Amino acid sequence: MEEKQAFHFNGYMALLILILTFLGGVGLIAYATSQMKILLSLLGFIIVLASLLFLSSITIVAPNQAKVILFFGKYIGTIKDNGLFITVPLVRKIDISLKVRNFNSAVLKVNDFDGNPVEISAVIVFRVVDTAKAMFGVDNYRDFVEIQSETAIRHIASQYPYDTFEDDDISLRGNTTEVSEELAKELEERLAVAGVEVIDTRLNHLAYATEIASAMLQRQQARAILSARQTIVQGAVSMTQMALEQIEEGQDIRFTDDRKLQIINNLLVSIITEKGTQPVINTGDVRD
Repeated sequence: MEEKQAFHFNGYMALLILILTFLGGVGLIAYATSQMKILLSLLGFIIVLASLLFLSSITIVAPNQAKVILFFGKYIGTIKDNGLFITVPLVRKIDISLKVRNFNSAVLKVNDFDGNPVEISAVIVFRVVDTAKAMFGVDNYRDFVEIQSETAIRHIASQYPYDTFEDDDISLRGNTTEVSEELAKELEERLAVAGVEVIDTRLNHLAYATEIASAMLQRQQARAILSARQTIVQGAVSMTQMALEQIEEGQDIRFTDDRKLQIINNLLVSIITEKGTQPVINTGDVRD
């Protein structure tokens, strides 16, 4: 099913013409002469009946609303223009909203990429863009959006870990924007059959499941400490190397290997340690 425009035209002009036509038919019935009374009365009756049929086809379309037109069960088109219109008589007109809607999913318990149970939910912003698919492509497009949204959230949550300390890795907690964009793309594919456009998606709840929250918090803290230590060590090595190079180049000093090891050891300890170091001053050899 694909949406198409139904036959319709300005209802104000049509309403005026139909009223005049109706009055003309009534006049023919009322003022027909005796010689042609039967013929004129029949013509007047046909005119009145046709006017009433077309009057019944007048429809009003509100802003952000559409009318799906069915003629004896056959889809003949949709009216999306706002105002008063007249269309084909003897049709069924079904209202469908084109307004932007929000759907707040339930809090779902899902296993992330590492197999840890997490709680996740999202807000989906959508609207109907194809009324034919929304009405006839699925049984109920509102229920379809809800079920497919929850399915997409489960699938996306299982593709990424809850948290990671690697700069290049995507995680649910650290990359909510990227995860939301990926969720929107998947929903677009899933909801295309229902004629629904996904405007925006946002994660509004993300946490470890209750049964592992405490243990995962400790693990998260340990991984954070390890990551911080790695950064400190890398910085200390770089600073030590730079210090030795500057001393040797600036002062024209050449250290022996043993002396270099001693300086490196002292610098690394002083930089990496969390507590303040106690300086020791070397005054040289003391002779009796």
